[in-house]
Amino acid sequence: MILLREELGEVLREARTTQGRTLRQISADASISLGYLSEIERGEKEASSELLSSVCVALGMPLSEVLSEVATRVGRAEHASAPVPLRVGGGVSASAA
Repeated sequence: MILLREELGEVLREARTTQGRTLRQISADASISLGYLSEIERGEKEASSELLSSVCVALGMPLSEVLSEVATRVGRAEHASAPVPLRVGGGVSASAA
């Protein structure tokens, strides 16, 4: 099952680590507790829109960019987990046989 909070957490963690910043730095800049930010990054907690906005500001990233990356990841996960349709009869119609 695809969980939005897990995908969001991964996007936020990757953005933070790419910038070489710590959880402590982002939590201070976003005015949220370090523990809560850690739980969001691990996909254990749902972030409110206000909190997510604060984290995005602290990361210097537009919210739209974060959400776009999350949507891309969810789309890939959906595609990877989609059932593969099976062709019945090998693709030869009964009238052609």
